[in-house]
Amino acid sequence: MKLSQLLPLAGLAATASASWPEAQGKSIKYTTVQGYFLQDEADTVPGTFDYASSNLGLLNRTYPTDNDASGDAPQWERFARWVSYLNRNCRNKGDVRYKVLVMGRHGEGWHNAAESFYGTPAWNCYWSVLDGNGTTVWADPLLTPAGSHEALKANAFFKSHFADHGLPYFESYYTSPLMRCTTTANLTFADIDLPETRPFDPVVKEFFREGISIHTCDRRSSKSHIHAAIPALRFEDGFTEEDELWRGDVSEGEIQPHQDWRSQSVLDDVFVEDDATWISVTSHSGEIRSLLRVLGHREFSLSTGQIIPVLVKAEVVEGTPTTEPLPGFTSEATCDAPPVTSVAGQGCVCTQTA
Repeated sequence: MKLSQLLPLAGLAATASASWPEAQGKSIKYTTVQGYFLQDEADTVPGTFDYASSNLGLLNRTYPTDNDASGDAPQWERFARWVSYLNRNCRNKGDVRYKVLVMGRHGEGWHNAAESFYGTPAWNCYWSVLDGNGTTVWADPLLTPAGSHEALKANAFFKSHFADHGLPYFESYYTSPLMRCTTTANLTFADIDLPETRPFDPVVKEFFREGISIHTCDRRSSKSHIHAAIPALRFEDGFTEEDELWRGDVSEGEIQPHQDWRSQSVLDDVFVEDDATWISVTSHSGEIRSLLRVLGHREFSLSTGQIIPVLVKAEVVEGTPTTEPLPGFTSEATCDAPPVTSVAGQGCVCTQTA
């Protein structure tokens, strides 16, 4: 099944309920509005950066909407007032929207632990295409104990920052369909005392999933299985019972332009159909890198459990949404036994007996 057949999932089909009708069926240009978060700045090192010890990276600064009464207000409260001002003053034009996307990577999964154990060459070339090793299962894996701890760390952070630091409650929650993300989102937000008007009501969106490689960790479970594991989840319209995108059975993986296309598509869906300004997205390292490329953000890789906020400006531009790049998938090589090594640009170096 081609991803082009799933365009309605990406919100590209016109609907009467669109929250941004001026953008329906048109192209949207995304820009990261810089100057608000440490992650925007070139001297912030991704590998050592921790959201919890830095207030999500929010810079201590003033805003044009500050006044004499703002002196004692929390930084988040003043930032939220400024974002609200930006949206109020652009909506009359109809062609601009601002949203704060807070994107979190899932906690450590068993596939992450397996790659660390076997080493990346052996993982990519042999172990990753198996469902597990007889002891551990990494096909659509669950979180390790360390991964659960990372999600609970995020839970503690959001509890304290919602209650004591002025962080606005999220209006919408989205998650990848893969179990490591649905579980992370649930552990992070499910037991927080939220306002009735802003409940944790997560929506599973197919296109927020990880890059679709031949690895079994990128093959999602059935819709029924996902729902049975976390009944609170809602599914976007058109979400299929079985995974119709994974092509590991024919050794084909997604290419980067294709992933960026679906990242643009799912962002278009969220911006056109969802009127929320404060949005949580639980996703993956590769998919968040793709989303950041589409948003014009500098490259910023997230370790498991890490979180990055982005103030996004979206503008309607001339033209229709970008169609699916062709080809979207290409062959990926593996070995029949653990390899000697792998070489960048060359791929797997298999043993002579394999």
